[in-house]
Amino acid sequence: MLDRSGMDITTSAEPSAYVIGVHGDVDLHTAPTLDAALAQALRGGGSRTVVDLSGTGFADSSILGSLLRALRDHRDHGRRLILAGPMSDLVSRLFEVTGTLAAFETAPTAEAAREQ
Repeated sequence: MLDRSGMDITTSAEPSAYVIGVHGDVDLHTAPTLDAALAQALRGGGSRTVVDLSGTGFADSSILGSLLRALRDHRDHGRRLILAGPMSDLVSRLFEVTGTLAAFETAPTAEAAREQ
């Protein structure tokens, strides 16, 4: 699915995980596309959702709102939400400054997250 604003979301339902690949920039204008993919992941079944942020160059606080809501929703449904990297310096810094990374399960790569 390609968003007009330059963010591309890919999804795949795999036996071990529902994987969401986020490529490009996540901001106020593109976050609703990410929200839709996260909601689709909950409907997709399985025990975990992996959000692959390795292709995300920039993200503002909108991504935090999307991911924190998704984390709550996943927990409410007995599902795991895992953030996978490696993350860009800008994305890492956002999580660092806000102190939110500790709320999430993380993995160094999407492949590692599929095996957790």
